[in-house]
Amino acid sequence: MSAEPRALLYAIERELKVLSWWQSVPPPAKALASTEPFCLDTLTFPQWLQFVLLPRMQALIDAGAPLPTRISVYPMAIESFKELAEDTRALEEAIARLDEALSGQQVSREG
Repeated sequence: MSAEPRALLYAIERELKVLSWWQSVPPPAKALASTEPFCLDTLTFPQWLQFVLLPRMQALIDAGAPLPTRISVYPMAIESFKELAEDTRALEEAIARLDEALSGQQVSREG
């Protein structure tokens, strides 16, 4: 594995904070229980990263459980961020590196 997943999760958290997207109050449990991919019907993509992806991945790491090898978060990040004024390149790169670390596959970068 090229990059340490724990460090990449931290990088994603750091970039969410840099962009002022980190929230101190979690969404309601009902929003987190969505069955849609990325909880698209109840959460923003940054909320999904903070309240679904990061805690689930951290729990797997802490438990010593196998990490997913079929993961593709980067394309969703590109789609979610393309209309935003904020500079999301560092966050996109951290997400791409997480995809690569877990899948073992090179991610095709946009731009």
